[in-house]
Amino acid sequence: MGPLVRRKRLIAASLVGSAFLITVTASSAAGLFGDRWEKRSQEAWQQYLTATGRAQSLARAYSETLLPVRLMNLLRSRARTAAAPAKPTPAPIASTTTPAASAPAGPVMSGGGSGPQMANSSLPRLIQLPSVRRYVNTSSAAYTRFKNWVDAAVNGSPGYAFAASEAAMMYQLSPESKYCTLAVNMVERQVADAEAAIAAGSNPEIAGDSYLEVGPMISDLSMTLVTCSAFITGAQRTRWSAYAEQSVWNIWNYGSARWGNRSAPWTGWSVDNPGNNYHYSFLEATMYWALATNNATWMSELRNRRLPALQAYFARLPGGGSSEGTGYGTAQMRLFSLYHLWRDATGSDLANTNTHATDSIYYWINATVPTMDRFAPIGDQSRNSVPELYDYHRRLVLEARQTANSEAAQRASTWWLSNIMMKNSSGVLLPGTQMNSGFNFRYDLLPSGTTATPPSSLVYHATGVGHLFARTGWDTNAMWVAIVAGPYNESHAHQDQGSFTLFSRDWLAVTANIWSHSGINQGTDVHNLVRFVRNGTVARQCESTTKISTMTVTPGASGGDFTANANLTPAFCDNTAVTSWGRQFTFAGRKLTVRDTFAMTAGTTATFQVNTPVLPTLVNSREATAGRLRVRVLEPANATINSNFSTGKYVEDGARYRIDVTGGTTGYLVELSEI
Repeated sequence: MGPLVRRKRLIAASLVGSAFLITVTASSAAGLFGDRWEKRSQEAWQQYLTATGRAQSLARAYSETLLPVRLMNLLRSRARTAAAPAKPTPAPIASTTTPAASAPAGPVMSGGGSGPQMANSSLPRLIQLPSVRRYVNTSSAAYTRFKNWVDAAVNGSPGYAFAASEAAMMYQLSPESKYCTLAVNMVERQVADAEAAIAAGSNPEIAGDSYLEVGPMISDLSMTLVTCSAFITGAQRTRWSAYAEQSVWNIWNYGSARWGNRSAPWTGWSVDNPGNNYHYSFLEATMYWALATNNATWMSELRNRRLPALQAYFARLPGGGSSEGTGYGTAQMRLFSLYHLWRDATGSDLANTNTHATDSIYYWINATVPTMDRFAPIGDQSRNSVPELYDYHRRLVLEARQTANSEAAQRASTWWLSNIMMKNSSGVLLPGTQMNSGFNFRYDLLPSGTTATPPSSLVYHATGVGHLFARTGWDTNAMWVAIVAGPYNESHAHQDQGSFTLFSRDWLAVTANIWSHSGINQGTDVHNLVRFVRNGTVARQCESTTKISTMTVTPGASGGDFTANANLTPAFCDNTAVTSWGRQFTFAGRKLTVRDTFAMTAGTTATFQVNTPVLPTLVNSREATAGRLRVRVLEPANATINSNFSTGKYVEDGARYRIDVTGGTTGYLVELSEI
């Protein structure tokens, strides 16, 4: 008997017993056969799922068996309808967020020795997460690196931040029991630690920092639950399910959150803000758990509420990027990952209902400086105050490329991925064609493409977030400029409306924040703009969802030339010092000319400021140089450059230097060029 015949018989055998098992399981779930039959039918059902799962995998590999696979899916669907236990009755949700109509009652977890219980956790659901095999080339160097990384963990030497989901992924790619053994042990430890914390009257680790890590932790559990089902006991499945269900429920019902029998409400930070990096973690946990268990409640919550809100939000951000800036904005790598997870699992393409994901490829290409090793430092830069490209940026573009329907965008992403430069662990700058940190190796399994085409446009305006980038060419010696004028509505964004960054082979003028230790200095005094001071106090720009700075961009006669006019008056929505401020930028001939027009109240002064990486030299009262940067004051006639250059004490660690131009009462005209 040939191998194919044997495989077909295995599939047929799975189908023969399925009708009987469906009937028995459904009857026992309804209480028709008594406790003993219920227990035995549950065990038989578990064995059936494992067998049919293996048969289905074989069927996928052999097109001749397509019909049995479809029949098997139909039988599984009927089994789910017949045998799934009833949903718990919804309970009132005491929170400031309007609950979904189908929000479930909170699952009750006990902290006792018997472990937490969940009413609907007795059987696994029948829709599985898509396998990573759908995109992985097991002959690639990236696969070998990833396998070596996982094997080291299996052998007792896990690298920093090694995750259970990585072991589960490796089992999908190479089904050796050692990988599932590791994954199951890691998730069991996570759940057991949580149970111990709950029993002690504390919140488990997953609730820390406003549930920031709930996404990775529940995705670990979900992937292991699905991939390594045959290695998990029924008791473990029940406990894991109770823990995961409670975690997801607590996210969206923060005012009524519970752990065990104890009320544990939390702030609900960003549960309704799709633009915040925390939100991606909440969606990640919910999506993985919903897909792993086919939980109708959470699938409905995603389809009817969370994902439509997500799509509506990003439809308002044409041009790509994040209102959090380029630091925390890299968290969109997780958002784009969820896009293709959902597409591959459900067939629904969230990413291409608007242009944001595809546009973000072009955003990051243009936000990268000509030397291809750094990027525009917009907003908080907490991971590394110096904005150097890292694995996260590579992952973001890889994930976005995976979602893009545009061949042009895919080719442009391949070009960027092939040309960026990143520092390795020793600080040596090398081509960034692979991840540096082991815990990111898994993302190099995403295809980066083979056909590379650089973008043609030299000016890029991301109108949704209000970021403008331009350059004189795509060569490494090009001059590059970045300007901010748009919404200021996120806590990780800065008071930098109207600011600019200038680069040619290195920083010429750049925010002082990149020289700080924390990377989170947000005040106007660290940015290249006009500093308004009233009665000794620096006027603040303020967050607002309704008052937004605007900018119009007109291309110039050639290349990356442009003129941009920004209305920055809305940036001072809660301040009486500035009654109007407009800023015009003209970029041409490797020069940036900035014209300011403003009106102030009595007792307010205006200073045109430029932060530089090197000590400036005063040429005369209206001209100064700082390294290769020349700053010339053209208007007004009485404006002068302050010769007492600041040494950066306005940033916590001392932040290089600042050129101040003073004397203007209604405006300035200043030219910045390269020596």
